[in-house]
Amino acid sequence: MKKHQHHNDQHHEHDQKGHEDHAQHHNHQDHHRMMIKDFKRRFWVSLVLTLPVLLLAPMIQNLLGLSWSFNGDRYVLFALSSIIYFYGGWPFLKGLVDELKKKSPGMMTLIAVAISAAYLYSSAVVFGLEGKTFFWELATLIVVMLVGHWIEMRSILGASKALEALAALMPDEANLVHGDHIKKVKVSELEQGNIILIKPGEKVPADGVITEGESDLNESMLTGESKPVTKTKGQKVIGGAINGSGAIKVEVKGIGDDTYLSQVINMVQEAQGQKSKTQRLADRAAFWLTIIALTAGFGTFIVWLLLGRELSFALERMVTVMVICCPHALGLAIPLVAAISTSVSAKNGLLIRNRTAFENARKITTILFDKTGTLTKGSHEVVRIVSLNETYDEQAILNYAAAAESSSEHHIAKGLQRKAEEENLKVPESKDFNYQSGVGVSAVVEGKTVKAGGYLLLKKLDITAPNETAEDGTETKIFIIIEEQLVGFITFADQIRESSSEAIQTLQKNGIKCFLLTGDNEKVAAAVAKELGMDEYLAEVLPEAKQDKVKELQAAGEFVAMTGDGINDAPALAQAEVGIAIGTGTDVAAETADIILVNSDPKDIVNLLLFGKATYRKMIQNLGWATGYNVIAMPLATGFIPGLMISPAFGAALMSLSTVICAVNAQLLRREMG
Repeated sequence: MKKHQHHNDQHHEHDQKGHEDHAQHHNHQDHHRMMIKDFKRRFWVSLVLTLPVLLLAPMIQNLLGLSWSFNGDRYVLFALSSIIYFYGGWPFLKGLVDELKKKSPGMMTLIAVAISAAYLYSSAVVFGLEGKTFFWELATLIVVMLVGHWIEMRSILGASKALEALAALMPDEANLVHGDHIKKVKVSELEQGNIILIKPGEKVPADGVITEGESDLNESMLTGESKPVTKTKGQKVIGGAINGSGAIKVEVKGIGDDTYLSQVINMVQEAQGQKSKTQRLADRAAFWLTIIALTAGFGTFIVWLLLGRELSFALERMVTVMVICCPHALGLAIPLVAAISTSVSAKNGLLIRNRTAFENARKITTILFDKTGTLTKGSHEVVRIVSLNETYDEQAILNYAAAAESSSEHHIAKGLQRKAEEENLKVPESKDFNYQSGVGVSAVVEGKTVKAGGYLLLKKLDITAPNETAEDGTETKIFIIIEEQLVGFITFADQIRESSSEAIQTLQKNGIKCFLLTGDNEKVAAAVAKELGMDEYLAEVLPEAKQDKVKELQAAGEFVAMTGDGINDAPALAQAEVGIAIGTGTDVAAETADIILVNSDPKDIVNLLLFGKATYRKMIQNLGWATGYNVIAMPLATGFIPGLMISPAFGAALMSLSTVICAVNAQLLRREMG
């Protein structure tokens, strides 16, 4: 009893954690929205106040050939600029303190130092220091920086909207079957083992197994499978799928954090927060750029003073250098590409758990494929039905076999059921079902004793298998015995997925070698490898031998990806540079894999390579753009190049343009990955 209680407590804690994670995600989103609103408000207030500041600035008046100075105008300028500095510049001043606390000066430090230098210097001029004010540069700089941040934050929020869309797939309420009536309850109140009714057109509120009814379910938003899938009693349903025209009763199996959808959301979230080597490179570049900008800024100031220029000029140059060197674009360039690529990949059925492996997909030279469930469907489909008795034709043999096996959960039984459905057969009832492990089943169907099983069953019943049943090694056989007489046999084979051949061909065209690794026998492996045109195959391989094969290829200088179902392939998945797990449902938790193919479709591996390449290319483009811009702009800001000198306001505009270009370039990734 205590043990049971402990399990319940644990489950409750786990469930609570799921809700907390979900709440945390929403809190994070809400916090982000609040910040966007805040930046937007500060931007508009600062912009309105900047207009009179511009009109009162002596330099602007000279440019426009106007003169509307009045007594005390510099104090009005000072008052307006003070509001802009403290209100508009507040996020940057706060950021400076945060960065210094963390001992990692970055973009906020640069902006804060630049605006503070401009404000303090201009204020000193208003109250008697010799020189000229540049309040208008300060105001425009803050406005431009605010708009840059606002755009950046909106872009990042846009990238994580994919997660919100996923979270929104879950309905809020469920129809709980309570005795002989149905009551509406919140989805959060559901418990494992509850029976729920899902009416036509409703969304499935939790993962579970159908206990009654049949319907077509649209799971396209979860698995990418565009056709609705027919589900009947005993089959799994995924929370978030849309029910078709039938009413079904479902036993709840996964709630809260256990649901397939929650696992998907958590993985995408983790991947978006995770940094690849390319991203860490960008962070290092931003840190060094900050150091260089501060050094160059103060250096410029000191050099101009030593050369005998006035304080205001030296200070203006220092401010311009600091403004221009803001690694703003750099800070946005990589995270945005990462966030977009993760959410687009998730929509295409690729869950990225390791960003470095994802970007490294472009280097793959050899892919090892596990056979069952990866290149093949992992299900036993009926290939041939052979009658050995004139009384029973093929249809009758299938009917009796399906009836005898109807109470079994074995994959052979499921294969018979599928075939019977395909042939529109009305399978008769069976009773007195008996199952003997490794031998077969027996049941009474329409008053006759029917037995179905392999060679062991024949041996037990002392029946000799006729010649036409000789093994060719690529099929599984079951014999049907009615009233102690062998009447026929049915053969089964694991079918190759339709998309496997196309995927292998595309990969080979891209110069990637494709190997087949399987625990199956030599004949089956040879047949599959030949049909798919693979480069090489290895049969009867144990899990640890798969890992050894990966090591052997790596030692030969190959960059290896391993594709498997994530259970017996775990050691090899962990060993490979890129581990790709195939599997839907709870197999999504294949802990050792870097990338998970939700749809179990080998064709998605081709997408993985293309997406990985496109993501890496965009990151490098943005890195190049952000740093290249700084390399060119910094010398112009110092004023040391004769005839080429840019003002702080122009510097701020340039810098924001660079940020916007990086943001737009990152958004183009959506089109490339489509």
